[in-house]
Amino acid sequence: MSKKPRKPGKASKAAAQQLPRTTMLADALAKQDTAAVALALRNDRVVVPLLPGVPGDPQVRVFRRGESDKYMLLLFSSPETYVAMVPQENDHRVLGYDAATLADFIEQNLGVLEAVWFDVAGPHAMQAEPAEVLKALRL
Repeated sequence: MSKKPRKPGKASKAAAQQLPRTTMLADALAKQDTAAVALALRNDRVVVPLLPGVPGDPQVRVFRRGESDKYMLLLFSSPETYVAMVPQENDHRVLGYDAATLADFIEQNLGVLEAVWFDVAGPHAMQAEPAEVLKALRL
């Protein structure tokens, strides 16, 4: 049995409740421009969903495809694009991760992540290998 991804470091409740509006990642995804996506990840914030209904410190929500041993990290350009993926759920808590926080999470969980998806519910979804995202964050 594989280990589950580790939880992130402590995050402020204010950040979870109020994320600054930005379009840098959404614009890069609309163009399907991998260099622009990398630039957005390095210079802006990305929306990271949290496990619903978990008391205590926020924990990043990852997804598993069927019986796979590994997980997919789903990242979003806005809270609204996350809600579009799971509209039937009531708990849509998210955090905004900067490049350093995202790199730390991916590095800690590199062995259990099989893919990173951006705005998986569309309209401009993209997928990347976790190691490639980590490399882009460190440029």
